[in-house]
Amino acid sequence: MTVLITGAAGFIGSHLAEKLLRDGHRVLGIDNFDPFYDTDIKRQNAEILSGYQGFSLLEADIRDRAAVDRLMAQHPDAVVHLAAKAGVRPSIEQPVDYVDVNLMGTTQLLDSMKEHGVKRMLFASSSSVYGNQAKTPFSESDDVGFPISPYAATKRSGELLCHAYHHLYGMDIACLRFFTVYGPRQRPDLAIRKFTDLALRNQPIPLFGDGSSRRDYTFVDDITDGIRGLLEKQLHGYGIFNLGCGSPVTLLEMVQAIEKALGRKIQIEWLPKQPGDVDQTHADVQKAFETFGYEPKTDLETGVRKFVEWYLR
Repeated sequence: MTVLITGAAGFIGSHLAEKLLRDGHRVLGIDNFDPFYDTDIKRQNAEILSGYQGFSLLEADIRDRAAVDRLMAQHPDAVVHLAAKAGVRPSIEQPVDYVDVNLMGTTQLLDSMKEHGVKRMLFASSSSVYGNQAKTPFSESDDVGFPISPYAATKRSGELLCHAYHHLYGMDIACLRFFTVYGPRQRPDLAIRKFTDLALRNQPIPLFGDGSSRRDYTFVDDITDGIRGLLEKQLHGYGIFNLGCGSPVTLLEMVQAIEKALGRKIQIEWLPKQPGDVDQTHADVQKAFETFGYEPKTDLETGVRKFVEWYLR
């Protein structure tokens, strides 16, 4: 199988690419090495992937139609679209950039797929589309018409664009709503890596709100195993699937897991709740389990320990 991965040098993309390459698949990657965080991190990920036969990487933006066309002309069997401007809080400061990259980039990919006869996409959506609803766990059938950040709005809009291309051109598209992915190679702006780094430098960590907000933290291997399982399943039509752990914990419980893995107490700087932050996330993963056997296996304590071991190396 030949798989085109957008954002291939990123956190989830590099893990997925490595897993597929180990399975003997060919991987075409595209990444623009956006300076949202230190590009050396992505360069290191790309260096790991370059050691595998069957991997090629194009350094380009997904909004660059000529670049995207060059990849689609190689007729990949599937496109895993992970590239996006990420993060709820930065999207509030830069909404125009988020709409430009996340919607225009997705549209360029879909339209290039149409032109080159590439029929299959897995689109990375987000649990943020659920907004601040009180009902848990979050189910794919829930009303997601009320996003509370530009980032969430672009992800829901991406799902709708995918449906339009499925309807018009018969594409097989699965939209995957990821729930707070963490693990080795995690972005430095994400909480578990950020808190670990600050704790090791004996600096206080910033906690927004009162620590009672709950997140469904999902280990990256569970996410990539889910994507791989869906790629192997060859589903037809259009579908939306939650990929989470299904066991939410509070912010303070997450901090305690880091303390246990590091063997040290963490200082906390309490700050007001941030606009756009949701109170809780909790994935109902039954649909994914029944459809393609998705079954997360890593609890938070184990996942945080694995992350800290990688980080210390």
